Amino acid sequence: AAMRYLPYFCRGEVVKGFGRGSKELGIPTANFSEQVVESFPSDLSSGVYCGWACVGNGDVHKMVLSIGWNPFYKNIKKSVETHIIHTFKDDFYGEILSIVITGYIRSEKNFSSSEALISAIQEDIEEAKRQLDLPEHLKLKEDNFFHLPEGKTVSH
Repeated sequence: AAMRYLPYFCRGEVVKGFGRGSKELGIPTANFSEQVVESFPSDLSSGVYCGWACVGNGDVHKMVLSIGWNPFYKNIKKSVETHIIHTFKDDFYGEILSIVITGYIRSEKNFSSSEALISAIQEDIEEAKRQLDLPEHLKLKEDNFFHLPEGKTVSH
């Protein structure tokens, strides 16, 4: 049931997660609030996806998204974590994150160690970069969804 929902458009506020992505893994992720996570289709397959992400009215960047229960951390709640393939100077908690999920990379799996998890995420990032350069993914980067209606402009 992964592909049936794609592309999937979603927007929500960035909230503080478990603080694990950046601190333990060196891979910062943005977490959506529970309300946003609960709005995802319940039968959207857990796993790793790729797509486009935009913070506030900033630029649109490639991203990798994980949907699931994070078996490595034995979560009981579903989480949706977005790793934007871009280096930001500051945290953006409280900002609006807009994402379009365009492709499916792999199913969720458990890892024996955080090293194994990190190397899998690095592979996911490389795969995301490859997929997102394909025309059918690339065209969604320009989607009007990324232009927030308030008409606020951000100086580049």
